[in-house]
Amino acid sequence: MQFPAIYLASASPRRHEILTQLGVPHEVLRLPPVAGEDEPRLPGEPPADYVLRTAREKAQRALEYLASPTAAGRELRPVLTADTTVIMGDDILGKPANVEAARTMLRRLSGSEHEVRSAVVLADASQMLEAVSVTRVRFAQLTDEEIEIYCASGEPMDKAGAYGIQGLAGLFIEHISGSYSGVMGLPVFETGRLLRRLGS
Repeated sequence: MQFPAIYLASASPRRHEILTQLGVPHEVLRLPPVAGEDEPRLPGEPPADYVLRTAREKAQRALEYLASPTAAGRELRPVLTADTTVIMGDDILGKPANVEAARTMLRRLSGSEHEVRSAVVLADASQMLEAVSVTRVRFAQLTDEEIEIYCASGEPMDKAGAYGIQGLAGLFIEHISGSYSGVMGLPVFETGRLLRRLGS
């Protein structure tokens, strides 16, 4: 299957790995850091709105960067961005700031079900295509020892909700309903559809 060459505006190794497995020609685009809080949630903003807005804003920043003098000489390509959010009720569980925050999140996930939303945006100068994957994930009841061992692995520290389904945390997950790759950070089905729409 032929896919157009794109920029991936994300530092996530998991998204890069998924695109590579799909055979999507891509280059990782590292954007200048944003001043202030990273991806703040707006007052009263529902989690479903937040995840799509942040993916859109990443795409807009990438397009602005590519149009700037700083990026002069770069080949013009569409930009793919994504945002993955772990949601419990009205709360968004982001990346833990420290080990204690990771412990708190894992205790909260233990023995319960939560939602993972992954928004994908594919944009160029003329259009912005988007899709959202919604997955329900149920955790087993975790012991304090399991939480400590997992935190000691370092795996929770750069992941939304303090876990990565593709790593050791796969041992904790009793059931998922939805997209496994969406929980990883880039839903394959939705991403493939967007790429085909762009190329049609």
